[in-house]
Amino acid sequence: MTSVVLTVFLGQTGCTPTYLSKENIIPKPVSVVPTGSSFNMNDQTDIYVQGESAEMKQVGQYLADKLNISTGLGLEVKSTIEAPTPGNIFLSISGDDAELGDEGYQLTITKESVSLLANKPAGLFHGIQTIRQILPAKVEMNSVQKGPWKLATGTIRDFSTYGYRGSMLDVARHFFEVDELKSLIDQMAFYKMNVFHLHLSDDQGWRIEIKSWPNLTKHGGSTEVGGGEGGFYTQEQYSGIVKYAQDRYITIIPEIDMPGHINAAMASYPELNCNGKATELYTGIEVGFSSFCTGKEITYKFIDDVIRELAALTPGPYIHIGGDESHSTKIEDYIPFVNRVQDMVIAHGKKVLGWDEIALSTLKPNTIAQYWAKAENATKAVAQGAKVLMSPAKYAYLDMQYDSTSTFGLHWAGYVEVDKGYNWDPGNLEPEIKKENIIGIEAPLWSETVSNRQEAEYLIFPRLPGYAEIGWTPVELRNWDNYKVRLANHGERMKAMNINFYPSKLVPWNTKDVK
Repeated sequence: MTSVVLTVFLGQTGCTPTYLSKENIIPKPVSVVPTGSSFNMNDQTDIYVQGESAEMKQVGQYLADKLNISTGLGLEVKSTIEAPTPGNIFLSISGDDAELGDEGYQLTITKESVSLLANKPAGLFHGIQTIRQILPAKVEMNSVQKGPWKLATGTIRDFSTYGYRGSMLDVARHFFEVDELKSLIDQMAFYKMNVFHLHLSDDQGWRIEIKSWPNLTKHGGSTEVGGGEGGFYTQEQYSGIVKYAQDRYITIIPEIDMPGHINAAMASYPELNCNGKATELYTGIEVGFSSFCTGKEITYKFIDDVIRELAALTPGPYIHIGGDESHSTKIEDYIPFVNRVQDMVIAHGKKVLGWDEIALSTLKPNTIAQYWAKAENATKAVAQGAKVLMSPAKYAYLDMQYDSTSTFGLHWAGYVEVDKGYNWDPGNLEPEIKKENIIGIEAPLWSETVSNRQEAEYLIFPRLPGYAEIGWTPVELRNWDNYKVRLANHGERMKAMNINFYPSKLVPWNTKDVK
């Protein structure tokens, strides 16, 4: 196995001591050892990539693009065989470090250099986010700011607790534009999250083009909650979203929810209904009233076509089949339906993800149950040898209101203030679900009450960084009193990033340097 090294040589011009252990890094690193010095980046700094790796150059260019906007230093990405002279940034391949895994990194900043070591480029990319967070918050501004651009010296050794650290956006109840999705992907990447789950269909709208069933988007995608015009992603747009996420080491997981939550499809194609008649489009927020006609073969022809096209567009390993709140599907119909759909997903080369109700069926090898509502369902999944993705609504649902005064959101699972969202451990939440049974954490945002990026951000932030830390940082290193101080200092950074976050009164916000 090869490793990736990013070495940054920086001039020591007029620096005052800074302490790496006092930097407000989220997620909290596994280990930080400060050495009490600091450096200034300068206009002589460039980024050198050892060799001709296109992926290495892409990572280097990502860093250059992020830093050049605000610093005005004009960093360029260049190729080299040997390390460049001091004053430059150097990306190179080096030895192996098994403890770091695929996503970990070691960042060593000394008086002579800054070295970022990783086994794979994903680790290098995550380490770059740490470098960004060590720099002043104004580095995230979209205009040139005055320096100096200091980095504190020391060593950070860091790797993730869980391999799946994700968020979900419901684009079915309200449609979100491509640029809005890309903005959220960038925000997730900043906090080292690596999975973006898209809820692409529901009663209120069908959002992904399926060429073999074109009326899904022409008709089924034409509305949303409240009666707006809706929208959908062409296959080309979806592929662009997937590529944008891939470039940030984020995997897209598409969801087609079934056999319930399917009214938009049933309104588009009458043959999917048991009575052969199309339903009316739906713009409300009630759940549980729709169901595929599970006894008709055309239903499975439809599902197979959808999965076939979606699998071809999706390089990630999973297709999410939903399975929740199928109140209008008899259990004796639900179980064989889920069993058959699992086989379809597997036949198209993908693994199955589904909400915890799918554990009522016979789970196939590698199927993942997403715990959101009933622990008994998740424990049934574990009993079948399946892994669990943790998204308990009472802690992890981003659409839950912070309190009774929240502008957006619902509260059917309770109120989730920032501390409640942070103060839980996936591996100790339920007695029968141990850490070894869990692939990771996901924080879903259902969109009944939000219709654009700014409204969504109000619910996503500042809770998302906490979920990122739950997924990345060992539980023994997590502490609310420590975290709220680091989060408070990210208020300044979130303002610089133009994020519309909820200013929770539980957090002592520091936004003084960003107007």
